[in-house]
Amino acid sequence: MQSETTKPTNRLTPRQLQLLKAIAGFQASRCYSPTIGELACELGISRSTVFEHIAELRKKGQLSACPGRSRSLKLTSKAQELLNHLSNSSSNSYSSPPTGAPVCNPFTEQQPAGIPLVGRVAAGSPIVAIEDKDYLSLSSHFAGSDDTFALEVTGDSMVDDDIRNGDYVICRRACSANTGQLVVAIVDNENATLKRFYKEKARVRLQPANNDYQPIYSDNCRIEAVVVGLVRKL
Repeated sequence: MQSETTKPTNRLTPRQLQLLKAIAGFQASRCYSPTIGELACELGISRSTVFEHIAELRKKGQLSACPGRSRSLKLTSKAQELLNHLSNSSSNSYSSPPTGAPVCNPFTEQQPAGIPLVGRVAAGSPIVAIEDKDYLSLSSHFAGSDDTFALEVTGDSMVDDDIRNGDYVICRRACSANTGQLVVAIVDNENATLKRFYKEKARVRLQPANNDYQPIYSDNCRIEAVVVGLVRKL
């Protein structure tokens, strides 16, 4: 007898399930949806094959999309439930370690996640050195949640805002922004860019912070996230 909690994954082919996972992973890491070409490259199959699988997944209620928009693929709640179930099943599965392998003790105290934060250092007049050990983590510092993620910066269009190539910006998902905020925006349903957002009369202006670049003007711009922090490796 089949358990009531078992999900009917047999209705999806292995390739369709792989495609769902690829879309979910792309959206989680980049905050916008992949194109058919990007999925084809990721999975090593043709664009027409991706298109056919997407059509089938839409029929099965696993995907939704807006006609004519290249980055509009969205996982439905049904697809999210399926992937969550598969993830939970994988994490709950257990296999005995090989003979001689170290065994993890579930009662062993785990080390705090993050980098040790041991006090403050003056950038002006010196202060008394007092060690006050704590831990600094991105998730705690930026109130980490499913809406918070990081992106690696590529390019130098924001250098005058001291955002450089190779930096990491900490972002919070949002569908709107205030004038002057630093945002991640999708222009013409295709290209993602990091710029300052300005609302004008009949369009928006995405302003770079480098005189070598021109502002981007668009009447087809979608805000994906606002930037709340910056991480740089010296």
